[in-house]
Amino acid sequence: MWADAYTACRMIRPLRTLLASAPVLGVLFSLPLSAHAADSLGDALARLAPSADPHVIGLAVKASECAQTQGGQPADRLAVIDYSKPSSEPRLWVFDTVNRKLLFQELVAHGKNSGDANSTQFSNAPNSLASSLGLFRTSDTYTGKNGYSLRMQGLEPGVNDQAMARAIVIHGAAYVNEAMAKVAGRIGRSWGCPAVRTAIAHKLIDALKGGQMVFSYYPDKRWLASSHYLKCQNGQLAKAETSIASRAGG
Repeated sequence: MWADAYTACRMIRPLRTLLASAPVLGVLFSLPLSAHAADSLGDALARLAPSADPHVIGLAVKASECAQTQGGQPADRLAVIDYSKPSSEPRLWVFDTVNRKLLFQELVAHGKNSGDANSTQFSNAPNSLASSLGLFRTSDTYTGKNGYSLRMQGLEPGVNDQAMARAIVIHGAAYVNEAMAKVAGRIGRSWGCPAVRTAIAHKLIDALKGGQMVFSYYPDKRWLASSHYLKCQNGQLAKAETSIASRAGG
């Protein structure tokens, strides 16, 4: 009898401890959700793409949100290209900024006159065969010599505003493939277009068509210091964040 009572007592003590700690456990389990809700969009997207530079993601979000406060239509998708990474590595990320999801993480080509495995030179000039930096807004699609393609409007004067005239578009290309990257140490190069794998080109283009944002980055000091879209006031950016959250029902 005493043995039974002793056993019961030993069982009750852990239960009491567990019940007493329940409020604390509840707080601990709720912290990640609260932290996530309080995250900025840049922080949230950077977490979705661990291989991306969080600083670059942050700049892309800032530029995109700035554009949307300048009277531009709301954008639900953001593509980020980090040309500081070699072409043999995935350096294109496409995000759903409303639902905070990573849609694509891909290889992407740079222009043949921008560099070999690494891109270091950029241009806005016609016939330069080089990539352009800065913020773009996507336009319509068409089918041309490179198949299904997506036009982009360069938003930064003197930096990428010749994109339409230069036919700088997103399209699929056979020379963008992992096998070539492993053998040659780089993928093929375009005439300035951010070309992607043919297998995903159609879906990626459909995700970005019709007024979405594309941000092409390289640590070019002159561009970083002069870009209008990287100089928005905090109040403007907060307004853009609120607008995005409302579209997500948050």
